[in-house]
Amino acid sequence: MNARLLLASGVLAIAVIVGVFALSSSKPAAPVPHRIAAAIPIKPAPQPSPKPSVPPKDEPFVIKRILPIEGAIKYGEWHWDEANVPAGPIVMTVDLDARVISVFRGGYEIGTSAVLLGTGDTPTPLGVFPITEKDKDHVSNIYTGAPMPYMQRLTNDGITLHGSDVALGYASHGCVGMPVDFAAKLFGTTKIGDKVYITRGKQVGLGDDLAGG
Repeated sequence: MNARLLLASGVLAIAVIVGVFALSSSKPAAPVPHRIAAAIPIKPAPQPSPKPSVPPKDEPFVIKRILPIEGAIKYGEWHWDEANVPAGPIVMTVDLDARVISVFRGGYEIGTSAVLLGTGDTPTPLGVFPITEKDKDHVSNIYTGAPMPYMQRLTNDGITLHGSDVALGYASHGCVGMPVDFAAKLFGTTKIGDKVYITRGKQVGLGDDLAGG
């Protein structure tokens, strides 16, 4: 009796051991948690260095058309014709000897007028001047409140384009004065930054490059 019990106990123990081994060997491997995979840093691909920006150069501004005007322009006279002229940059020229301003759009002359200029102690300066300010109803704070309609500033010391009574024998304090109606046309055409080339005796013709001097 005791021998049978001992034998049965041994068989039971062996069965338990085999069952435990079978359970442990059939258990699947634990999956890797997502947060562990996400925690592994991914090195970004190297980005090319940005190329330094290069400011654009002034493009040549070639004269493509001159308004067909007979003879010299008289004081108080002006002309404007922009029919069929394509869009383009505005450039103005002022010849101190001819006392004339010309307005070009994309190389086509669209306007011209006789002008008043400075003399003596207040000459109109030579050079290239961008428009830095515009004021339709400007009044001078330098010359006793003188009206300067359609003012377009060229220098910080008071040189401007503006409407004026253009007549023989009149002069300005260095500004470029033009008939008021012409000044209004010009004011509505230009924008801040448009350039005015003031020269002495430089005649421009078809094919000339203004920007190249």
